[in-house]
Amino acid sequence: MEKLFTLLEEEKKRQNEQLNLIASENFASKNVRMFAGSILTNKYAEGYPKRRYYGGCEKVDEIESLAIEKACELFGVKFANVQPHSGSQANMICYMALMNEHDKLLSLSLDQGGHLSHGSPVNFSSKLYEVHHYHLGKDGRLDYELIHQMAKELKPKIILAGFSSYPFIIDFKKLHDIAKEVGAYLMADIAHIAGLIAGKAIPNPLPYVDVATSTTHKTLRGPRGGLILTNDEEIIKKINKSCFPGVQGGPLEHIIAAKAMCFMEDLSPDYQKYAHDILVNTKTCNDEFALLGDVVSGTETHLFLLNTKKSFGMSGKEAEDKLAKIGITVNKNMLPFDEEKPAITSGLRIGFAALTSRGLKPNDAKFIAHIIHDYLKGDLDIYRASGLVKSITSRLIKVENI
Repeated sequence: MEKLFTLLEEEKKRQNEQLNLIASENFASKNVRMFAGSILTNKYAEGYPKRRYYGGCEKVDEIESLAIEKACELFGVKFANVQPHSGSQANMICYMALMNEHDKLLSLSLDQGGHLSHGSPVNFSSKLYEVHHYHLGKDGRLDYELIHQMAKELKPKIILAGFSSYPFIIDFKKLHDIAKEVGAYLMADIAHIAGLIAGKAIPNPLPYVDVATSTTHKTLRGPRGGLILTNDEEIIKKINKSCFPGVQGGPLEHIIAAKAMCFMEDLSPDYQKYAHDILVNTKTCNDEFALLGDVVSGTETHLFLLNTKKSFGMSGKEAEDKLAKIGITVNKNMLPFDEEKPAITSGLRIGFAALTSRGLKPNDAKFIAHIIHDYLKGDLDIYRASGLVKSITSRLIKVENI
C-alpha cells in the first residue's frame, strides 16, 4: 500500500515539474477529480435514467440527467449520451448504430492525421467495416474535392471527419453538402477540438453533422471518458440502444458526475477565455519555431506538428526521448506522407491545452520554442536546458490546485 501512495506522489511531482506539451492531455479541476473519485463508483446503473435494471438509482438518475442537460447546453444540441467510457468506444457505438457489418466508412488515414478507431488496419473498425481513406493535399490541408470525388464513387454509409493531429479548422459545411449529396451520414470525431468549440474559440460543427463523438478529458478538461451528441431523435434512439445493451454494461456514474461538473465549468466565461488563450499560446509557439527556421505545420487549433527530421536531423522518437531528459513531455507523431513507422515517426505533435490550464502565457510559449530549438540543435546543454524548463514550471499553477 505504501508503494502505491509513493508512486502517486511521484506522479504528482512529475506532472508539476515537467512541461506537458501532449495535445491530448489536460489537467482536470479539483471538483472534477472529487466526483471522479467519489462514492458514486459503488453504484451499478445499467440502462438509462428512469429505465434502469437495478434498484437504488434515484440519485444517479438525477446526476446523469444533469450531465445530459449540461452537455446539450454546452454544444447547442438536443440529445446527448454521456455513458461511453472513451472516445474510441463512442466511435464504436456510433458505427454499430448507423452501419451494418461491411458497410463503407470514408475517413482520414492514421498516417495523415486520423485516429486508430477511424479505420486503422490494427483496429476493430477496419475488421468490421469496409474502410476507405482520403488523404490530405500537398499543402497539408483537407482536399475537399478529393473527398467529394471519393464519396460519389464509393457511396459510403458514413463520412467521418475529425482528427487526432490535424491542426486546421475543418469546413464542416462543405462536408455536410458532400454527405447529403451521396446519402451518407456525416459523423464528426471532435475529441481534440471539443473544448475549443465549447469555449467558442472555433466554429461549432454540430449544426452540420448528423452525430458527433468526443472524449471529455482533452480540451474539455474533464475526466477520462466519452460523449456522443446529435440533434436527430431517431439517431439518439439508435445510439442509446447501441451503447446499452449493445457495447457497454453498467455506466461509470462517478465519471458521469465528473463529466457533469466539467460541462458546468465549461459553460463559464472563464472557460471561454481559457479556450481562446489556448489558440494564442499554440500559434505563438508555432510561429516562433518558424522564425527560428524550423519546419512546422502552422495551426488554427490547440496543436501543431514539428518536423524533427528536417529541422534537427532526428526522428520524432529521438526528439521525444531527448526532450524527456530535460522535463519536456511530448509525443512523437507521424507527419502527412511520413515514410517512418508509427513507432519512430518524423516529427512531434505539440499542444498547449494542458499548459494553458496551468496559466502559461504567450511569452513562455515563445520561450519553450527557443528551449526546444536550441537543445535539439545542440546549442544548449542538458543542464542549462533543464534549468530553463524549471524556471517556467516554477511559475505555473500546481496541478493539484487547478
